[in-house]
Amino acid sequence: MSRSSVSASAGARRSVLGYGHVCGSLLLVFPLFLAYELGLLLTPASNGVDFTSRLIFDAVERDPQNYLLVHLLMAVAFLLLLHMLHRRGILELERIWPVVLESCIYALTLGCFIIFVMDSLLGLELLAVGGSAQLGNALVISLGAGVHEELVFRLGLMGIGGLLLTRLFARPGAAIFVAAVLSSLAFAMAHHLGAAGEPFEVALLAYRFIAGLAFAAIFYYRSLAHAVYSHFLYDLYVLGVAH
Repeated sequence: MSRSSVSASAGARRSVLGYGHVCGSLLLVFPLFLAYELGLLLTPASNGVDFTSRLIFDAVERDPQNYLLVHLLMAVAFLLLLHMLHRRGILELERIWPVVLESCIYALTLGCFIIFVMDSLLGLELLAVGGSAQLGNALVISLGAGVHEELVFRLGLMGIGGLLLTRLFARPGAAIFVAAVLSSLAFAMAHHLGAAGEPFEVALLAYRFIAGLAFAAIFYYRSLAHAVYSHFLYDLYVLGVAH
């Protein structure tokens, strides 16, 4: 992207939403969202904080053909928007690859970083995290986690929550820090709630809390798109490759 680059230039003014451009990120994230939505038709996997697909399923009276038609129309509209932005010089499609490659680096190093922090700094031992899944299910689960959890916990709770917290703190830095901590804690706790939640374990909670902080840093210092792709690729590695 040129004028709507995902990562802002080095001289860009910092905001509570970070240095990246949210609108540019949403464009890059949409294909993952669409892939997840269509994957729900093929697997029983779904994300716990995904409210969008449920609303669409209810709107089409749970008819798979109508559900598919809605997303086909979304895809066509998205492609037309990309074409228009590209012709106007606002969008450079090749900019997606640096985002993906950088996110791959974050995804492949994140686990080692968290284990180092837990073992060396906190003295906590994690016996296992995640689990194994068939590649198709792992792909859909990872897509849902990357898209919906980053939209809810990073863009929503951290970004928008941080904007609200600026009314309570004199300096934006304090609001950003509190929003990052609270959103990361909510992210960790969410995995233990509900009927499908995992049994509570301090080490597992700490693992996901640190992961939440790492994704918060990626979201803030890079962009929402970097956080989504990093989360997606990390979960795919843990669920579909590492096991």
